[in-house]
Amino acid sequence: MCIAVSGRVYETDGDRAKVDVLGNMLDVNIKLVDAKIGDYVLVHAGCAIEVIDKSKSDELNEIFALLEEMNNEENK
Repeated sequence: MCIAVSGRVYETDGDRAKVDVLGNMLDVNIKLVDAKIGDYVLVHAGCAIEVIDKSKSDELNEIFALLEEMNNEENK
């Protein structure tokens, strides 16, 4: 099974971006999307595959809650 994780874009440099995913800064390829600093993106296999629509903030919060729950379970 594959999963995409969401994170916030903090810095861009051409086709690359620094994306914060649960406190981890990832170097992500953003060539497939029009991501800007402050946007939330879905990241899969090192590539941003979608910019998350800010009007769907409830869904974004749910995704973060689920990821945090998974992270807490792994660290038990």
